[in-house]
Amino acid sequence: MEASADAGAAAAAAAARTLRWAGRAGHLGGFPRAAVFAAVGAFAKAYASLLNTTTVHNADALLRLVSARPRGTPLLTISNHMSTVDDPLMWGFKGFPISDAKLGRWVLTAEDICFRNVVMSYMFRLGKCVPITRGGGIYQEHMNEALDVLINGDWLHSFPEGKIAQDDEPIRRLKWGTASLIVRAPVTPIVLPIVHSGFEKVMPENLFFGRRPPVPLWGKKIDIIIGDPIEFDMASLKQEASAVPHDSSSERKGWPIITPDGLDEAAQRWLYQKMSDKIQSVMERLRKKLLNLKQH
Repeated sequence: MEASADAGAAAAAAAARTLRWAGRAGHLGGFPRAAVFAAVGAFAKAYASLLNTTTVHNADALLRLVSARPRGTPLLTISNHMSTVDDPLMWGFKGFPISDAKLGRWVLTAEDICFRNVVMSYMFRLGKCVPITRGGGIYQEHMNEALDVLINGDWLHSFPEGKIAQDDEPIRRLKWGTASLIVRAPVTPIVLPIVHSGFEKVMPENLFFGRRPPVPLWGKKIDIIIGDPIEFDMASLKQEASAVPHDSSSERKGWPIITPDGLDEAAQRWLYQKMSDKIQSVMERLRKKLLNLKQH
């Protein structure tokens, strides 16, 4: 009882601090959200289409799924994470409706960076950002909020590597949060991989005495490649996961059993790792393809 009360109090405190109510579509008639999307969209268009040179490969795949996917089917885009301005600048390329607040993505963002005070929380909420607490685990309350986005059939963007990496290295081991959202969504989302390069030059982490520049830089070349949707046979994967033997030596985190499939923690661990490995492999192939395209 006491633990439950503490958890409830913590959830209430998080909701108060991160202003979830400001992210509702009907907040003040939707006008604040529309204004933020218009301003951020203009900013992203300026940097991606005017001040820098952006080349997008297979853009139609993204445009089609954002604007005309089957009703009620969620879209989950995933990408590597090169800088603090990947989002929104990656949506600022020519022809993309970045200023459309209704079509715009929801995106997972670091709570300790984007939700540090009430003003920042309000603005990022209007921009359809979902705060994620670092170290809070894949079953934290904010992940349930992200799951709600998929349940509503909306578009969610995730950076499954979990942190910025500006060196040109293979895709790193992925966090399990993205895989857990795919598994828990009642309608399996369309999972669309995206890989980009160049944003690390637009917003380098260590430019001025080990700090980022005050504004994004210009005159850089940005390359983006959009892959094909990643297919998951969820029925078969869940059946395989349910047969995984228990390992008494592994640490237990007290994860809830996933219903109606009855997947316990051991099954979930196997499933999330299996799916994350597949996503990582697809993203790495896409990264190599982009490197090849840049050389020709």
